[in-house]
Formats: sequence, structure tokens, C-alpha cells
Amino acid sequence: MGLKSATKKFKDRRKFRWADKTYKTRVLDLYAKADPLEGASQAKGIVIQKVQKEAKQPNSAMRKCCKVQLTKNGKYVTAFIPGNLAQKFIDEHDEVIIERIGGKQGRSKGDIPGVRFAVIKVNDQPLHLLWQGKIEKGRR
Repeated sequence: MGLKSATKKFKDRRKFRWADKTYKTRVLDLYAKADPLEGASQAKGIVIQKVQKEAKQPNSAMRKCCKVQLTKNGKYVTAFIPGNLAQKFIDEHDEVIIERIGGKQGRSKGDIPGVRFAVIKVNDQPLHLLWQGKIEKGRR
């Protein structure tokens, strides 16, 4: 090893840390740059159309989703509509608030392929209260 070897070890460790994917992602903030919500937990958007996604094997359901254009940056995302017959309360050109579903490592959750977000509010009304019948949909 020899004298001043600690300095070399320190420099090597600092240099080779960049080979670690998690370190690089965290330091360069790559997740927020690729994220449509830009690091925020929720975002507002306009419903462009309602779509149905087929669930992964072994399930055979058609999951109700909608394509949303975010108002903050104009990006398009697909958001899941949770709740029994909740898609009846969402129309095109409605203003919705979406949030992350929370799958592992930012990926999609459950059996819905490619869907990372869920609708929580429609025209400033909570979606779960709408489909439970506790409130009526607001007029815009």
C-alpha cells in the first residue's frame, strides 16, 4: 500500500461510484427529469379520451383508464379509474387530478400494463365519493 495510499483509495472510490446506477440516478436527478409529473406527487390534467386496458395474465378483465394531458407541461399519460362503474363520472374534457399508483420502483402496479397513475378527483370532486353516491358531479 505505502504512504499516501489513503488519498488514492479515496479518489478511486469517488471515481468508481459513477458505475453504480442508483448513485448516478440520485445525484443527476434522472428520475425527476424523465418523470411526467416532474417530481410532484399529484398533477392536474384534461381528459382526452377514455380507454380500456387488458389486464395481464392470468386475469382477463378490461381495466378502465383514461388518457390525460397534463396542464403543467402538455405531456400525455394514461391514468387508471378506480371504483365500481366510476368511469361513468368522467367525461372527455373534464379536469382531473391524478397521482402515482405506487408500484415498485416507479413502475406500474398490479395487472395493468404501462399505467402508473390513478384519477383521484374530477372537476374538484373526489372520485370515490362520486361513485359511492354521496355527492353529485359539479357543473363546469
